[in-house]
Amino acid sequence: MSFLNEILPETAEAFRQVRNSIFKDGFLNLKTKELIAIASSVLMRCQFCVDTHSQRAITAGATKEEIAEAISVAMFVAAGSQIGWTNIYGENIYKIFEKNKEEKDCCCCCKD
Repeated sequence: MSFLNEILPETAEAFRQVRNSIFKDGFLNLKTKELIAIASSVLMRCQFCVDTHSQRAITAGATKEEIAEAISVAMFVAAGSQIGWTNIYGENIYKIFEKNKEEKDCCCCCKD
C-alpha cells in the first residue's frame, strides 16, 4: 500500500484501522478469520492476498490441511455460482437455448 501511504495517507491509515479492528480475536478467533480471508482471496483471485492470509493463518495456528479445506470451500462456492446463474431468467438457461435452437434465432448477437 505504499502508493496510498504517499498519496492518500489518511485513507491508508483508515484501511489499517479497519484491518486491525477485524483481524483480532472476537466472536471468531483470528485463525478462523484468516481462513475466511483465504477463501475470500481465492474468490477475488488475489494471489498476493492468498499468500499473505495463508502466512497469517499459519502464524495464528492453522494447519496446511485447514488452509486446503478453506480453499476447497471457495472452490465449491465458485463452482456452485456457475450452476446457479443458469436459472437467472426464471427458466433454466438450457431450455432457452433449446427454444432458440428450434426457432433458429438468437436474442441478439447470432442473427444472420
